Amino acid sequence: MGFTFALPGLALLLVFLAIPFAMAIGLSFTNLRLGSPLGIRWVGLENYTETLGDADFWKAFFNNVWFAAIVVPIQTALALWLAIIVNQKIRGVKVFRAIYFAPVVVVMAVAATIWLLLYSPDRGLINGFLRFVSFGVIESEWLDSTTMALPAIMIMSIWQGVGFQMVILLAGLQDIPNELYDAAAIDGASRWEQFRFVTVPQLRNTLIFVVTVTSILAFRLFDQVWVMTRGAPLGSTRTMMLEMVEVGFERQQIARGSAIAVIFFLIVLTATLVQRMVLKEEGN
Repeated sequence: MGFTFALPGLALLLVFLAIPFAMAIGLSFTNLRLGSPLGIRWVGLENYTETLGDADFWKAFFNNVWFAAIVVPIQTALALWLAIIVNQKIRGVKVFRAIYFAPVVVVMAVAATIWLLLYSPDRGLINGFLRFVSFGVIESEWLDSTTMALPAIMIMSIWQGVGFQMVILLAGLQDIPNELYDAAAIDGASRWEQFRFVTVPQLRNTLIFVVTVTSILAFRLFDQVWVMTRGAPLGSTRTMMLEMVEVGFERQQIARGSAIAVIFFLIVLTATLVQRMVLKEEGN
């Protein structure tokens, strides 16, 4: 019975994930180009050696690592803070939950377009506010600056995704027995001590799940970069997903794009396994 219920999901995973990825592995060892009249030829590891020797690929890789290193801890901490706020028994708390979660239901392309307008150097609301509060002293080029473009995308990504992690952590908070807090209060524990010795340990497994999922999503950074910068300026926002799409479809080097996809998969898999080893869930 269990297999019967799982069969539709397994079929979708097989057709749209497993089989295409297996085909990508096979294509990565060939010279296939989209629209080329030449026949397919086996080239072995040539696509992998070219990719690993490409400076653009490594720049995209380090941009991904930098993005994940900043976004994952900040977004997780902010999500935990928001979850604690909306877990309080106050009037209108459901409204605040809806407000904080609202950006999650906005399609990433739409959210990126909105923030593209907000970041506009001349007419953008953000620069207008900065000029107003600083009397014209502070402003930024944002997406046109090699130093500010990636941080600007980080801010937008945190805003769009923090509500998802908040809901997961809120569910974890509501599963913590109130008796634990009562016992801690009787022992004279302060609010901070209750958070440190009761809330965080009880949320350990939930936090590990949130960090793992957020890390995977951070490495899959593509939509907002594609809409807002296309990797500009000077490759400062280039990512591995963007590199894969541009090489595979815009340059029509589908075999090398497949090699990038395989390398990307191995990087994300390795990072996930390392996280699972370092942050073991209780009971495992």
